[in-house]
Amino acid sequence: MVQKILNKLIGGKYIAIVRAWVPNMVAWGTVGGVALVHFTDWRLFLDYVPYIKGKFTKDE
Repeated sequence: MVQKILNKLIGGKYIAIVRAWVPNMVAWGTVGGVALVHFTDWRLFLDYVPYIKGKFTKDE
């Protein structure tokens, strides 16, 4: 059903191109996410991970 609609709107050629590029885009997105966490304040991101959140409590 969805395949037929996409073939009418986009075309089979472009669907094949997107399918070939999806793993590459996922890999680069993962690398970008890891780089973002690495080069920014990593505690800002890790505070949302439930297991790690308790390890970095602020002693005030």
